[in-house]
Amino acid sequence: MATTETKVAGSSCTAGLSWARVCKECGQQHDGPESHLYEYQDDVDDELVCHICLQPLLRPMDTPCGHTYCFHCLSNFLKEQDFCPVDRQRLQLHQCRPSSLLVRNLLDKLTVMCPHNAECQQKMQRCELQPHLHNRCPVFRRLREEAEKRKRPSWNELKGRKGDGESSGEAKHSATLTRNPTRDQPEPGLINPAYEESEDDNTPLRSSLVAEANVVELFREEPEEELGLRIVGGKDTPLGNIVIQEIVRDSLAARDGRLAPGDHILEVNDVSLASVPHTRAIAVLRQPSLLRLTVMQEKGFKSRDPRSDHHPSSSTTSTASQPSHILQVTLMKSQRSEPLGIKLIRKSDESGVFILDLLSGGLAAKDGKLRNNDKVLAINGHDLRHGTPESAAQIIQASEVRVNFVVMRPAETQEEGGGGREGQHSRAARRPEPQYFRRRSTYMKDPPGGFSSQEKTVSLKKEPRLSLGITIAGGRDCRSRLPVYITSVQPVGCLHRDGTIKRGDVLLSINGVDLTQLTYNEAVSVLKAQTAQSQVVLRVIQTLSEDSEEDIEAANKDELDPVDDQRDDALNWTPLWTRWLGLPSHMHWCRDIVLQKTNNDSWGFSIVGGYEESHGQQPFFIKTIVPGTPAHFDGRLKCGDEIVAVNGATTVGMNNSSLIPMLKLQKNKVTLTVVSWPGSLV
Repeated sequence: MATTETKVAGSSCTAGLSWARVCKECGQQHDGPESHLYEYQDDVDDELVCHICLQPLLRPMDTPCGHTYCFHCLSNFLKEQDFCPVDRQRLQLHQCRPSSLLVRNLLDKLTVMCPHNAECQQKMQRCELQPHLHNRCPVFRRLREEAEKRKRPSWNELKGRKGDGESSGEAKHSATLTRNPTRDQPEPGLINPAYEESEDDNTPLRSSLVAEANVVELFREEPEEELGLRIVGGKDTPLGNIVIQEIVRDSLAARDGRLAPGDHILEVNDVSLASVPHTRAIAVLRQPSLLRLTVMQEKGFKSRDPRSDHHPSSSTTSTASQPSHILQVTLMKSQRSEPLGIKLIRKSDESGVFILDLLSGGLAAKDGKLRNNDKVLAINGHDLRHGTPESAAQIIQASEVRVNFVVMRPAETQEEGGGGREGQHSRAARRPEPQYFRRRSTYMKDPPGGFSSQEKTVSLKKEPRLSLGITIAGGRDCRSRLPVYITSVQPVGCLHRDGTIKRGDVLLSINGVDLTQLTYNEAVSVLKAQTAQSQVVLRVIQTLSEDSEEDIEAANKDELDPVDDQRDDALNWTPLWTRWLGLPSHMHWCRDIVLQKTNNDSWGFSIVGGYEESHGQQPFFIKTIVPGTPAHFDGRLKCGDEIVAVNGATTVGMNNSSLIPMLKLQKNKVTLTVVSWPGSLV
């Protein structure tokens, strides 16, 4: 048995602790992102101790020669050496594998004490320490609250600044420095409606956008495990940067909880993504094992309006700037164990947590402010925009007598004379205004520079029973309303022998029957019926880009060679985001998104594109969605969406100087017609 050293530096007194320096996983102050310190309460078996740091294993990795080390210890060692530290056999990191589930469970069950044991003497299993810190530890909670207070000036400070023009200007200059330095030198063609300052007197004062560069580490237990990120952008696209479009529910990234849609990925394992094409970025993100991501995360506007201090706020935005359908509700329990009487669910078509029902006689039902179908954005300051009902329930159970909800509720239109209970009833009975629908595009435009398409036609004579040998996906009934496309060309079919049809090609027609607007099941039925004939004429469209074949091969090794496609890969294969950019506009399906607001704040999104002398006419793309704004709370607009019209007026041919005034003129309501393609999955 090994007696592990107990690290107590700083735990006997919290005076020297700060929220910025304390580790959010182990609660201690330490150097390096992986050098976690724990106060173990029992002796630890030698088999569970790393031979490098001589501490209980963290993220244990097994070598082919039978030794086990912490992942961080081993990876650092192998940066300088090429052998096992114990028996000096030749070793490389990619040869190692995560330890068995049994070993990891034994390590998770080691008993540790809260590092802030001067005020919190709780003992728990090691795997329970992080939830304890974030939900129950009074010291950790106090550090977080103090940090939140420091982020926003007090009421008296704000009054002093407002009365002193010089200090107010200094405050504005200081806050501007928290923004990414490139903010002062926008990229060519970048339009930022979110950043436009209104000239109206009643607009809340805003200093600038707040953005932070953070490092997030994600560890794949299995080399083929997906991170659960959908990615858009790249130097070969108008977006330029690599941006997270979506977090896949229940994925590795979703469970980690630190990444969010709209985050810009700057580096991966010290490899810069600032000037790489889309396919190269995907290849870097598909590396096995540990990924160290440096991301730029927008935190929203920092308010300088003294009135905003009357409202509870998060660390990034004030409720004074939120749309009317964002509500804050506080429930007070008579005792900590009292249930709230809320049933929470998640939906198949939208991420996040929703209220299914309020139990009759329960605390929430008696309070009357929460409603069925409210989307829970946060509970007690914990962001749940991409959370789960289970995590929400844990936060509620760990809370004291006060439970603070931030929920989003669809905006209701007030009818004339609709006040009082009768008005409420009539509004509930009406069908909501349609704010989101899709249709076939009628806006004709060219694809982005560097992207194009070509049609291909194959005419075959075949035996009636002989299969074409293709698998398909998509269809206008799928979530993204994609056209039907080919996911594999099997070596047993007649199309493989011809060689013209490739994986990723979009189906146009078969024997003259149009396939472009069909659902998946409709397309399958048509293909089966037409394949039974002895003569088959198949028309497809292939999208092209200026990417080199080396970049494409690096992003997806078998992208160019569907012959070697395996059955499982065929079922799971999805095209890269850039494949859709070359499709002609008559194959796009548009959707209308109606944004509403009740004040003079910005809509909350930035755009790149438009006419530029160096690139010609480029489509407008959503590049950033700012937290705490109408576009963010609405939740339907995504980074990488292409704006084809504003209030029905096409954006084709527009430049910055024509689109900016159009957006600024829309005071309370704007309809954006967008085309949305799913980001590349990694």
